[in-house]
Amino acid sequence: MSGVPQKTFYLETFGCQMNVHDSEKVVGTLVQEGYRQVETVEQADLILYNTCSIRDKAEQKVFHRLADFKKLQAQGKKFGVLGCVAQQEGEKIFERAPHVSLVCGSASYRNLPEMLVQLEAGNRRVTGLSLDTDETFDTPFTRRDNPHRAYITIIEGCDKSCAYCVVPFTRGPERSRTSESVMTEARRLAEQGYTEIQLLGQNVNSYRDPSPAGWDFATLLGRIAEVGGIRRVRYTTSHPRDFVRGIVDAMDANPVLCDHVHLPVQSGSSRVLASMDRLYTRDDYMRRIEWIKTARRPYSITTDIIVGFPGETEEDFQKTLDLLDEVQYDSLFSFKYSPRPNTAALAMGDKVAEEEKQRRLVILQEKQRAIQIRRNAGLIGEIREVLVEGRHHSLGQWIGRTSDNRTLNFTTNQTPDEDDLVGQYLPVRVTRAGPNSLVGETATVV
Repeated sequence: MSGVPQKTFYLETFGCQMNVHDSEKVVGTLVQEGYRQVETVEQADLILYNTCSIRDKAEQKVFHRLADFKKLQAQGKKFGVLGCVAQQEGEKIFERAPHVSLVCGSASYRNLPEMLVQLEAGNRRVTGLSLDTDETFDTPFTRRDNPHRAYITIIEGCDKSCAYCVVPFTRGPERSRTSESVMTEARRLAEQGYTEIQLLGQNVNSYRDPSPAGWDFATLLGRIAEVGGIRRVRYTTSHPRDFVRGIVDAMDANPVLCDHVHLPVQSGSSRVLASMDRLYTRDDYMRRIEWIKTARRPYSITTDIIVGFPGETEEDFQKTLDLLDEVQYDSLFSFKYSPRPNTAALAMGDKVAEEEKQRRLVILQEKQRAIQIRRNAGLIGEIREVLVEGRHHSLGQWIGRTSDNRTLNFTTNQTPDEDDLVGQYLPVRVTRAGPNSLVGETATVV
């Protein structure tokens, strides 16, 4: 083998934690198949682009990127499109970008070894586009990029039909893993030294164990929190319709389950929520917020909001602003509505003008920024445990994350080697606060 040059690949990833974890699976599989990951497209034999289709013009951005890659075709490089846009556009990608040889959706990553054989044999149109599989999770090789935090996918796909959302078309129907499979992976990760686990799914709290054990999401949460060596368990993303009181009870019962709930609301108007087909009203949502706020320990609450959905009036938008006042979110992800392929909202009239969507987004973000400044300032003087994630060299600070998912940058009197603190859990006293992060110094806990 010494005289045979090793096959190389370059992988570019966009999108959510699901996509990041998917890329870990892809990298692990390619390495197992004898490939070596490289840092630039110029060094690579195989160039892969893992895509996200949630935002507006996702397909155009993909094709623009593929056009950038085309000039490298003369060097004998091969190209593949992975992920949600691959699933959404399918074989149309071959028509618009003939230099692409591989189109593969996330449900087919376990078949990558066979696809690579086809690519290496010179096949110019290799596809993996099936969503009809219960083997989505059985990707045997995963290359973890973080030595302390690991992702575990517990459910794939979504059975909801939100009017704006493309996920059911790109990820398929819900498929839950068996509880035994999830627990086995969690224990293995703990044995390998991982201390934080994040459970992933398009809708984690609709998890239903398909095995005879029949666990629901709250039960799974509680059991994973009992795995020896695991210090923190997070999960994302939730759907309010499936967020039951038992989830809060499970979190209250075990402090290993982090002090953070991400509960996307999308709009503060029940009328808009009905138009979005979100399956809950504002009152339903606020009932769940009340469960969280009256729990035995404090939780940070974060959310997603879309402004400018078709038919959203100024009154509807004001109800969303009022919701921010009522809930006092610790942070939020906010977006202008963008039409997505195959979704019901495409056929809706009464579109909101682009300038108006932008105006509403700015107002929303400014209001939320003021809330975050106020809430974070209230933490000054408190001591929080952080998981040390890295070093900010120019500022001379370490970067840490609290259980309630705040970034806390801090200094310490210790002078350890460069990476000595990374992966450790340290008490840090908050000394300053901004809208998006906290600053502090290590504290002595008596």
